[in-house]
Parts: sequence; structure tokens; C-alpha cells
Amino acid sequence: MFKYEIIAEDIQNKIRSGEYQADEKLPQEMELCKRYNTSRITIREALDLLVYRGLITRRRGAGTYVKAITGEASDSEGFAKSQQFGGFSRDMQGRKVESRVHQFSLLPVPQNVAEKLQVPETAFVCYICRTRIVDGEPYVVEYTYMPTDFITGITMEVVENSIYEYIEQKLKLKIKSAHRIVRADMPTKEEREWLAIGEEMMPVLEVEQTAYLDDGRIFEYSKSRHRADCFALRSVSLR
Repeated sequence: MFKYEIIAEDIQNKIRSGEYQADEKLPQEMELCKRYNTSRITIREALDLLVYRGLITRRRGAGTYVKAITGEASDSEGFAKSQQFGGFSRDMQGRKVESRVHQFSLLPVPQNVAEKLQVPETAFVCYICRTRIVDGEPYVVEYTYMPTDFITGITMEVVENSIYEYIEQKLKLKIKSAHRIVRADMPTKEEREWLAIGEEMMPVLEVEQTAYLDDGRIFEYSKSRHRADCFALRSVSLR
């Protein structure tokens, strides 16, 4: 095992034990160099590995923080990890996926979204509301917020197709991980229409998601509201 891997394991163990709490700022790189008696390059490699594992995030101009993982997977007994994801279109590969766009605009960031995206409260964000349709049947309504400083050039054509494909193929950014919370709820009046639920007593399953690039930057905060009969949660947990 390389030294950076040993350091990463030690920091991970400190996160698991609670020595480093959720949303806590990690020591500066130079302080970590002194603690582990190693070079700055080795510390950066260790931190990069923890970013890849989805345990820490780098906040622009603020430092490196432990990610806040809520729910049952947040205890010290283990971490949940899923494979790299590629968005709705890739999940439905081989089927006809269409988007019905309800709103696509630049707007002042709502306060709660600013906290999720870690952007200033004075920032503007790209907001997208659309229904995803699979083989002619509505599956999910997506409410998506993205920062505009590095997620740039999104057009209506992009929104009508795959945003994730645009991010990876055109912007050359690498999508790495996401934290998700899944909950049940009843659909709104608009969602009943958009998802063709009508007056049927059918709940929606909401997936609240914060998504990260491989360098730790947050590129998306979203809520996806799925028809209950079109949604299945798949998860792989590793110890």
C-alpha cells in the first residue's frame, strides 16, 4: 500500500469514528503534511482518493470538508457506495427517451439551493423543470439547479436531450458521485397532469440528489419525482 493510501485510510477511519464530523473542515494541507510527516503532493493524492470515494468535498475558496451523508448510511458502521451514474438517458439505454420542458431559465438562487450547491446567495443558477418520457409514457418530473460558473452553454436542445451527456462529452467534465435521499410523497396538481396520474391514488417517489464531479465540485442539486409504478431503487453497499 502506498503512503497516500495509508493516509487516506487513516482519515477515512477518523470520519467513520466521528473524530471528523459531517460538514467539518479538515486541517490545511500543510498541517496534514506535518501530522503525517510527508510531502504536499502525497497529501493531495490522499485527499483526491477521499474525494473519489465520496467522503470529502473541496469548497471553492474555503477548504476541504467532510461530506454530510444523511440517513441510515451515515452511521459509523459503514458507507454506502454506488457505481458511477450516467443520468436518466443512460439508465434507459435502448429505449426512446424524450423530455417535455416546462421551464428553463436563469434565476436568483433560492437560499436552500445556495447551501446545497455551495454558491453565494447572490449567485444565479440554471433552473430546469422537465418531464422525462420513456417509450411514450411519462416516468418522472425533474426539478434541477446547476451553477453557471462552470456548467456553461446549456441550450434548449441540450435540455430536451441528455444534460449529463453534454457535461461529459462537450464540457469534458467527469461526473463521479451523488448523495441521494429517497422519500414517498403525494403528487402535486401539476405532477398529476404531467405524469398522467389523474385522480388515481398513486404516490410519487422523490429522489433528492446532490451530485459531484471527480474534483469534488457540486454540479447539480435536484429533486426527481417518479411515478411509483415506474421506479425501482437499486443499491450496492460495501463495507
